[in-house]
Amino acid sequence: MTGSAENAAERAQRELERVVRRWQQLPLGHALAASEVARHTVQRLADEVAAAQTHRPEQPVPDLGPAVLMDQLAVVVYDHQEAGLSARHRAEALTTLRRSLP
Repeated sequence: MTGSAENAAERAQRELERVVRRWQQLPLGHALAASEVARHTVQRLADEVAAAQTHRPEQPVPDLGPAVLMDQLAVVVYDHQEAGLSARHRAEALTTLRRSLP
């Protein structure tokens, strides 16, 4: 991994940790209100993974509620990384999500 790719991957991991930490601090009402944006990010990253892996058709990520949404995000971020997709893009998506949280 090159230096810039490593930095982007580290940034993406830090952003994931920051999003999860912030989500855990949200009151339930705020988490419910922010769920749509978070689910959109999860779905978009999952769709990118499916597109990169031609043997995996796009499928909706199940809505299991705000209590497990960050677990779903962590899994999709891992899949995104393992698929060799852009760490910079992943970090930007996570930063955008974090900044959108109340």
